[in-house]
Amino acid sequence: MKTLFLCSVLLSLGNAWAGVSSQTFASALVNAAKERTLHQVTYDGSYFGINYPNGDIPAHLGVCTDVIIRSFRQLGVDLQQAVHEDMRINFSAYPSHRIWGLTRPDKNIDHRRVPNLRVFFKRHGLTLPVTDNSADYLPGDLVTWVLPGNLPHIGIVIDDNSADSKRPLIVHNIGSGPKINDMLFDYPISGHYRYLGQKPR
Repeated sequence: MKTLFLCSVLLSLGNAWAGVSSQTFASALVNAAKERTLHQVTYDGSYFGINYPNGDIPAHLGVCTDVIIRSFRQLGVDLQQAVHEDMRINFSAYPSHRIWGLTRPDKNIDHRRVPNLRVFFKRHGLTLPVTDNSADYLPGDLVTWVLPGNLPHIGIVIDDNSADSKRPLIVHNIGSGPKINDMLFDYPISGHYRYLGQKPR
């Protein structure tokens, strides 16, 4: 019952974020991220053709970026559209050509790639210091890592702490579906961002 109420509240918020405080938005994002961990999701980074805007791959599939996309979408923020609109105008600012050899934006996959999200959050949110001080990472912050094999990863900082109270926990999908883990400093951190759902400028 409590979970159903939380889902109902999040869905009812829609696009009503104009004028709300950053703390309110961050709190709602944390709740949306936690709600993602109630879903059974098989890790699958395959390419899918999806609707636009508000397109999504099958709900039972996803990777780390899909946790971010679906969490923001519960708050009425469509990262698929936001990233695509920015890339249409500023394609050279993104690493799609350098990394994947693309010559134009692809609304089906661009927002599902960590390097693209890093550029988007840097351009339209706040880029925060990468430190080894856990107090610098606040609920709702977005953190990216480099996993073994030079693989990019992303997660959301939440408002619960590790068993020793020294680190905030992270909602992410590192291979076994959306989970809450104590892993902030387990891998090299490549980025630290705060994004409150602003429209691309």
